Amino acid sequence: MTGTTRSAKVAATRELILAAAERLFAEHGVNSVSNRQVGEAAGQGNTTAVSYHFGTKADLVRAIVRKHSGRVEVLRRELVEEVAGSTDVRAWMACLVVPPARHLAELGSPTWYGRFGAQITTDPVYRRIMAEESLGSPSLVRAAEGLGRCLPDLPAEVRAERRDMARVLMTHMLAERERALADGEPTSRATWEDAAAGLTDALVGLWLAPASG
Repeated sequence: MTGTTRSAKVAATRELILAAAERLFAEHGVNSVSNRQVGEAAGQGNTTAVSYHFGTKADLVRAIVRKHSGRVEVLRRELVEEVAGSTDVRAWMACLVVPPARHLAELGSPTWYGRFGAQITTDPVYRRIMAEESLGSPSLVRAAEGLGRCLPDLPAEVRAERRDMARVLMTHMLAERERALADGEPTSRATWEDAAAGLTDALVGLWLAPASG
C-alpha cells in the first residue's frame, strides 16, 4: 500500500467514525455512547479504532465541531460583510441565526448536527469545547459586536442574561426542527431559511424587550 493510498484510507475511516459518532451522540447523548459502539456503527472491526484515530471522547467531540464550524464561519462571514455598518438589530441577529440553519439545509436530510449541538450543551466539559471552537470565530465576534452597538443602553447584566437566553433558544429550536424533519413530522416552517427567519424575529423581540428592575 502506497503512502497516498494509506492516507486516503485513514481519511475515509476518520470520516466514517465522525459520521457515526455525530449520529449516535445526537440520538443518545455523548455519555450514553461508548467508543466501541461508535466503532461498530462506523463498520470498524477493531474495537480501538476510535481511540486510535481520535484519542479521547472529548477529542472526538472537538473533531465533530470542527468538521462543521469551518463552513458555518464562511456563511456567517458573507452575511457580516453584507450588513457591515448597519444599526439594525435584526440584521445582526440574522448573522447569528441564519448561517447554522443554512449549513443544515446544505447537508440535506436527515442531519444530526443540530441535535448533536443540543446534546453537548448539557455537559460542562463538552459545552466548553463547543465554546472554545466557536466563540473565537472572527465572524461571530463581529456579529456580536454589531448587535451590541445597536443596544448601547442595555445594562451589562441584562445583556449577558439575554445572550444566554438567545443561545439556548437558537440551539434547541434548530435541534427540534432537525428532529421533526428526521422523524417525518410536520414543521411550522417549510424551509430552513423560513425557520431561520422566524427564529430571528423571535430573538429580536427578546433583545428589544423592556428591561425591568
